[in-house]
Amino acid sequence: MKILMVLTSHDQLGDTGKKTGFWLEEFAAPYYVFKDAGADITLASPKGGQPPLDPKSDEPDAQTDATRRFKGDEQSQRALASTVPLSGVKVEDFDAVFYPGGHGPLWDLAQDADSIRVIETMHKAGKQVALVCHAPGALRNVRGADGKPLVAGKKVTGFTNSEEEAVQLTKIVPFLVEDAMKESGANYSRGPDWQSYVVSDGNLITGQNPASSEEAARELLGRLKG
Repeated sequence: MKILMVLTSHDQLGDTGKKTGFWLEEFAAPYYVFKDAGADITLASPKGGQPPLDPKSDEPDAQTDATRRFKGDEQSQRALASTVPLSGVKVEDFDAVFYPGGHGPLWDLAQDADSIRVIETMHKAGKQVALVCHAPGALRNVRGADGKPLVAGKKVTGFTNSEEEAVQLTKIVPFLVEDAMKESGANYSRGPDWQSYVVSDGNLITGQNPASSEEAARELLGRLKG
């Protein structure tokens, strides 16, 4: 059971001068779901090396059991610090891919040719593709075998406009995940803000927000085991 996890390499929050990146809980919770199940995990990012951590996800009120476990896990910290460049990833080596969110993916993964290749190739091969929170934004330019947007007609979720409004970044981000999914013809749905909500359609799994990351990972794992 080989799982690829793809993280952002983008660390600038628009032109605010503030930092962004990946959201710690959205990485840590799925990582340990997979690791505890005995999966062989490969971490990748567009630039390789240490992906940038969104500093807000490192604040005390954002911590969970999974993030606290990660902070005491030197082996996993070393693995995260040495992600492989996405350009060198061979899709055929993996059974599934998981994308943690954070705002970073809206800038790089949404238009990264290697990320698009990974998702398109995996989905076409019937392999599991899961994305959480802002990471469904990485589907924005992904096409299906028919040339249409991959999400067209598919049930998906992702970070809601109201959640983006709540964190006061609606005017900062390059696009809103909810709007992008709808514009691509997706059958977008959502649960209550900040509550776990996961949607599956075929081999595509999407989670709405940080609270959805563990459930999305368990959904993916269940399919691999099933």
